[in-house]
Amino acid sequence: MQDLATKFANLTIQSDFIFKKVMSRKRICKHLLEELLQIEIADINYIEAEKTLEPEYTNRGIRLDIIVADDKNTHYNLEMQVKNNKNPDTDTYVLPKRSRYYQALLDIDLLQKGQPYDLLPPTFIIFICVFDFFEQDNYVYTFKKCCLENRELELPDEATTMILNTKGTHGAISKDIKSFYDYVNNHIVTTDFTKQIDDEISYLKLDTKVRREFMLMEARLLDERREGEAVGIAKGKEIGLVEGEAKEKLATAKRLFSMGLSVQDIAKATSLPIEQVEALQAEQACR
Repeated sequence: MQDLATKFANLTIQSDFIFKKVMSRKRICKHLLEELLQIEIADINYIEAEKTLEPEYTNRGIRLDIIVADDKNTHYNLEMQVKNNKNPDTDTYVLPKRSRYYQALLDIDLLQKGQPYDLLPPTFIIFICVFDFFEQDNYVYTFKKCCLENRELELPDEATTMILNTKGTHGAISKDIKSFYDYVNNHIVTTDFTKQIDDEISYLKLDTKVRREFMLMEARLLDERREGEAVGIAKGKEIGLVEGEAKEKLATAKRLFSMGLSVQDIAKATSLPIEQVEALQAEQACR
């Protein structure tokens, strides 16, 4: 518990837990969107507010996204991305397909059964990355669908994906967005906006309810990791036993061949398939 208390005290805006708490403050989230998109927003509402404003992190399968809608019904999904993860099986980065999946989830939630597709509102999927995924040094990478035969022809599906690069050096961003990047990277307060964020984090860390919520979440995640490790160890042992048994049967079959037993008798004695025993017989004959 002491380790968790220390971990909680050292949390920054890069922490998924703290980021979602901070962005659940309307004035901060609204201002971030206004400065990023250079628009005026009259108001924002949180979608599934009971899950974003007062999340129960101890529940499995909970949605942790910050999803808000503005006064014009444009929907925004904000996510903090600290690691540029790869799929170890395919050795490919997961961020592009992650953005596609998030867009699909958002659209499914926004369109009720039986409603026409044209009722889908404009959407922005926004990933705040502490790494430069495209390695072009841009502050922001904005994506919309365009025609390959005519790059100026855009598909008007009103779906936008923005990859923010807090390590960027190129492009036009507002003073508050630059200060937000600096705060994310180095915990530096340079504007009133980042002071608001820093004050909010300090307040959150003094809230015993928030502290207890974090510890419960971490304890639950630790239990799930341990359960996963236990299952993995059990499966590993099971596979090892099966492989060991198979090797032992093959060794027995080889000994029985040297004793002159028939394929049928060896298959019966070892419970190996006839085909496998015949293959072993052919292998022995070649030696």
